[in-house]
Amino acid sequence: MISPTPRKTPIAHRVQILVVLLAVGSVLCSAACTSTSDNGPRAAAQRFLTVFAAHDTAAAARSTDSPRQATADIESAWAGLQATAMTANVGKTSVTGDTASVGVRYRWTLPRGQVWTYTGAIAMARNDSGWQVRWDNTDIHPDLGATQRMQLQTITAPVGSVDEADGSSVLVAGSVFRIGFNAAAANAAGSIGDAAVRLTAVLARFDPTLNAQAIAEDASATTGTYAVATLDRARYDQISDQLAAVPGVSASEQADLVPTDPTFAPALLTQVKKQVAADLDGKAGWRVLSLNANGATADVLAEVAPQPAPSVDISLSRTVQVAAQRAVDNRRDLATMMVVIQPSTGRLLAVAQNSLADKGGPLATIGQYPPGSTFKMVTSAAAISTGLSQPGTLVGCPGEVTIGERTIPNYNNFALGTVSMQMAFARSCNTTFAKLASQMGPSDLANAAAGMGIGTGFDVPGIPIQSGSVPIAPELIARTEDGFGQGKVLTSPFGLAMVAATIEHGSRPTPQLIIGRPTTVTGPHPTLDPTVLSALRPMMRAVVLDGTADRIKDQGEVFGKTGEAEVPGGSHAWFAGYRGDLAFATLVVLGASSDNAVAVTRDFFTGLPPGYAA
Repeated sequence: MISPTPRKTPIAHRVQILVVLLAVGSVLCSAACTSTSDNGPRAAAQRFLTVFAAHDTAAAARSTDSPRQATADIESAWAGLQATAMTANVGKTSVTGDTASVGVRYRWTLPRGQVWTYTGAIAMARNDSGWQVRWDNTDIHPDLGATQRMQLQTITAPVGSVDEADGSSVLVAGSVFRIGFNAAAANAAGSIGDAAVRLTAVLARFDPTLNAQAIAEDASATTGTYAVATLDRARYDQISDQLAAVPGVSASEQADLVPTDPTFAPALLTQVKKQVAADLDGKAGWRVLSLNANGATADVLAEVAPQPAPSVDISLSRTVQVAAQRAVDNRRDLATMMVVIQPSTGRLLAVAQNSLADKGGPLATIGQYPPGSTFKMVTSAAAISTGLSQPGTLVGCPGEVTIGERTIPNYNNFALGTVSMQMAFARSCNTTFAKLASQMGPSDLANAAAGMGIGTGFDVPGIPIQSGSVPIAPELIARTEDGFGQGKVLTSPFGLAMVAATIEHGSRPTPQLIIGRPTTVTGPHPTLDPTVLSALRPMMRAVVLDGTADRIKDQGEVFGKTGEAEVPGGSHAWFAGYRGDLAFATLVVLGASSDNAVAVTRDFFTGLPPGYAA
């Protein structure tokens, strides 16, 4: 059987098929060459961006058609932006013949963690070796001209202020001058000792405690410049010419928080500044500029506004602080101090000390003194709490009383006979409260004191605090002496102001100075029954109306308790109490009669606006 001969496709027909296939291929190529599916320029662009992001400038420049110019422009971008890192990713690609445009998203990491992102495009060209970057400054940023460069500029955030409760600023952004002394420079010009003497003489008007010999010795032991003093601008301006004439002396101006009024609670504001300075800097902004060849700004490529820090509020009231400061300053012969607390909130409204008290440090809040008869507020609270006595209970007030081996007298041995506890309180009978304390348990006074703020630990941001201490007293005589504030009981004006604030408020408030920064309370802090505290109020009012503080009864509805605490060399004068939403404690160290503390407090109230917290 003969197999059939296969049919052959005519040559003309095969040519026709080939033409059709070529036409289809041409259409497909045309579509591919104008779409994003052509990875030739895209892949080349990504290789360029990878080495650019790695800060491998040489490798990045080799990927371009102008390596020398690319090197200069790429390095300029990194340096001008002060960038710490960069990433870049390719996007949509458009190809037209032997040229292409590859979309890019840049992400630069700038100083302080700032991030700048933007989109651009890289021009690509194809040659015999494949695709490469067709270099132009716009490959880095689309708005960057051929001869332009980028520069990062920091926009400083406005520094926040510290504001007091009445709304005015007490610390604001400013500058101070650090005065330094370089021993080597002084020696080269003559004598270290002579220069130190001259420097001390110039600074004496502001700090008479500076010692020329100590400055010379410390500066000689210091490599470089030894810091001597810090002056505000007003003081520096007064003596700048004199300082400039002293060999080895330098002055450097530095940004700082400065007081708007140097007389407004200066020691306290120094403590506050240490707490809040870091929170007032705000968050700096930034901008990226394009600069022309002459360094002039051509455009702003990006800008982020600074974020100012909010002001910090403190509880001090300018009205109350100024009145308290003037009152203690009126007493020039003895260390005098006063603390004022707002019972409803626990906010410290004033902490005032005169210059004699200032020499001892922050005595108003950490000084420890026997409270004398002001402690009878605590003793009365303990007596009422334990059921030992009530304000109307009849008690004895003899001129003196002997308990164990201790004989306790009243002032000048005055005697009232049998009176109510309220009257004994108003007239400050030591014998009455010594007897009551002797009948209490060992911890009754300590518990009552802690419930009123003495003996409790208060960590108040911005101010050192020591409220005092009331030891548990199992010994009869110790407990007896504590009952009228002459034993081992100690407190600060702050501690007694807390007692007064607790009585007015009906519970112990939590003290605070910097608003928003909570106080930590540690140690024993029991709660007293509000009925106990309310029972104390008419007793304290009687002290002003019919007792030892009648000097102040013309200053509104004042409640208080006086005290005279005997110490070696004399006695301290105390007065603590409240008027409206102002609780206070005043101490005149070695001030003898409590009437002297009442007088200071009266000056305080007369210094307030009429009707203030009355």
